[in-house]
Amino acid sequence: MTEVLFYHLQNMTLESVLPPLLEKSLERGWRVVVQSTSPERAEMLDAHLWTYSDDSFLPHAIWRVADAQDQPIILSIEEGNPNRANVRFLIDSAALPADCDTYERVVLVFNGDDPEALAAARQSWTACKARGLEVTYWQADERGRWQRRQ
Repeated sequence: MTEVLFYHLQNMTLESVLPPLLEKSLERGWRVVVQSTSPERAEMLDAHLWTYSDDSFLPHAIWRVADAQDQPIILSIEEGNPNRANVRFLIDSAALPADCDTYERVVLVFNGDDPEALAAARQSWTACKARGLEVTYWQADERGRWQRRQ
């Protein structure tokens, strides 16, 4: 069964949170799709993932590349699973994909300081529950470590 994790960002940016989450996914041997809602956002994340750390490397590509199927991380704006990913990250209020149940995990990262993003996350939570998906809610503690909340 697909597990859907809701990551609630407060006083932190996606740019600071996403790379460590992607690193952990790769450490587990998972392939990943990160779905945003605009080509500009995907391209900005592409640039960021090349430069976010001097001592780390996240192999990735944009969905338009010819060898997308070979990439461990794909940045996309579309549904579909070009690299046979185990995990799909949804950012910027990207909608739950129709094939949600084909992933081991779907990770919905939302900005809790943005009322529209918060409302979209609540709608996604309700949709996941209606589809019978297992959902969990995560929030960072004062030290920035993710804690499962009830």
